[in-house]
Amino acid sequence: MRSLPKGLADKVALHLVAAGKLMDTDPEQALVHARYARHRASRIGAAREANGLCAYQMGEWTEALSELRAARRMGGGPGQIAIMADCERALGRPERALELSRSAEAAELVGGDAVELRIVAAGARRDLGEVEASVVSLQIPELDPQRQEPWSARLFYAYADNLLAADRVQESFTWFVHAAHADDDGDTDAPERLEELVVRLGGDVDTDELVAEAVAAGPPIVEEVGEDDLTEVPVDAPADGAVTPAEESAAEPGQQVSPSAAETEQGAKSSEPRGDETA
Repeated sequence: MRSLPKGLADKVALHLVAAGKLMDTDPEQALVHARYARHRASRIGAAREANGLCAYQMGEWTEALSELRAARRMGGGPGQIAIMADCERALGRPERALELSRSAEAAELVGGDAVELRIVAAGARRDLGEVEASVVSLQIPELDPQRQEPWSARLFYAYADNLLAADRVQESFTWFVHAAHADDDGDTDAPERLEELVVRLGGDVDTDELVAEAVAAGPPIVEEVGEDDLTEVPVDAPADGAVTPAEESAAEPGQQVSPSAAETEQGAKSSEPRGDETA
C-alpha cells in the first residue's frame, strides 16, 4: 500500500479488511468491498487477490480467474493456483486445470496447498472421463486415516467421491467414513453420503459393522504418484501466463458466467477448496 497516498491507502485497507471478515458470512457484500478496493488500487496485488477470492466465493469464475492471474503476475510464485485451476474447471476447461497442476509453480506448493491442487486436478481428470486416473492421482502419502491434518477430511472425501465414480462402492463407503471422522467442523456432507451408500449397498446391511470395518481398514498402498506419471492429456490451450489479449478483455471483472460455465459449476464443486459437500 506504500505506493498509494496515505488517505487512499487507509481507505483501501479498510475495504480489504471488511472483505476478509465478510467472505464466509456475507460473500456478496465481501465482493462489493473487494471490488471497491480493486477499483481504487488496481496496481496492488493484495487488492487484486482479494477481488479474485471473493469473486470465487460468489461463483464469478471468469472474474476470479482474471484477478488471480493479475495478482500472480504482480507477486510471483504459485499464488492461488489451486483456485485458479478450479476456475478453469468451472469454465469447462479441465485441460487448462491440468496444465496448471503440472506447472513449475505448482511444484513449489507444500502441505494443504499441494493437497488442494491434487484434489482439483483429480476432478479435472474426472471431467475428461479419466476416472481411474483420478483415483490413482489421489493416492498420496497424505491419504492416511491415521493422519488428521486440516486438509484430511477434504482429501478423504474427494478420494471417496472418485472411488464412487469408478463404481468401487465398498471402498468409497470406507473413505466416506474416514472423511466423516476427520471432519470435526462439519465442512463436508460425508454423513449424508454414507446414508445414501447404505441404501445402495442393500439397505438392510449392518451399518455399524460396515463403519467398524472401515475404521479398522488401513490406508491404501501408496506410491509417490506425480502428475507426469498419469495419462497425459493433450493441451492446446496456452499455459498460464500466456494469456491472449482477447482472453484478458473477455475476463473483465463483473462479467457474468456463461450458461456453459454454469452447467459445469456442479462438477467443479467436488474439488473446490471451500468444501466438497456443497461449496
